[in-house]
Amino acid sequence: MGNGWHEWPLMIFTVLGQCVAGGFIVMALALLTGISDRVLQKRVHWAMIVLWVLMGIGFMASVLHLGSPLRAFNSLNRIGNSALSNEIASGSVFFAVGGFWWLVTVLGKMPQALGKIWMVLTMILGVFFVWMMCKVYLIDTVPTWYSVYTPLTFFLTMFIGGPLLGYLLLRVAGVTGWGMRLLPAISLLAIVASAVVMMLQSTELATIHSSIAQASALVPQYGALMSWRLLLLSAALICWIVPQLKGGLASPAVLTFAFVLMIAGELIGRGVFYGLHMTVGMAIAS
Repeated sequence: MGNGWHEWPLMIFTVLGQCVAGGFIVMALALLTGISDRVLQKRVHWAMIVLWVLMGIGFMASVLHLGSPLRAFNSLNRIGNSALSNEIASGSVFFAVGGFWWLVTVLGKMPQALGKIWMVLTMILGVFFVWMMCKVYLIDTVPTWYSVYTPLTFFLTMFIGGPLLGYLLLRVAGVTGWGMRLLPAISLLAIVASAVVMMLQSTELATIHSSIAQASALVPQYGALMSWRLLLLSAALICWIVPQLKGGLASPAVLTFAFVLMIAGELIGRGVFYGLHMTVGMAIAS
């Protein structure tokens, strides 16, 4: 029994990867639909470097999980047959395609029409990357993960952290369009949905057991930890929304603090997720 903290490299990789995928979608949609000024576009392009830095940190953390950096390439040995290989490959393709688009764009060499198509492709690759993450943990011999709650949790992280990360970087670039005011609502709905998922999952855990373990006993502090998670997410949302309720926009400094709170909350939730790992064992009932 534990809280899954020993899997901190995977916690960082999955949470950051999902937030970056969501953040890219937000910024790409802003570029495609709401930003026509060339100077502002360039600022947004330069702000997007943060996405790729965070993605790089996530991949470095994932390498640490392998024990030795020399083993990293072995994770690609079974693309198409291994969920882990597919996850690393899809993440690498998302990283490479998006990073190359960004580099060519900031250098001013990307044709406008091709750049739009490339952004749409990268958005699709980001969503596919998150789905491949889900597939890694949909293992029929791990009943606490083999449920609809796993993909729901992963995609909700994308909808919770992605809008805030994209909003933060757009604010750094100087974007203040009306569409920005819709992003907090997306994260709010995702947090509410996440709270519902948490309650439903806690009920299901009480029904899952093997001959030697009870799922609800895997993380004895489940309720307390998830309460802290929701508290941190709510605090992040308050920092984000209150300035808008007063007729303004949160400053980049406040938004950075809110993003740190949100990442901390999602890391707690992801730690609980890894702490719930259990195998079928001798027998399973639910």
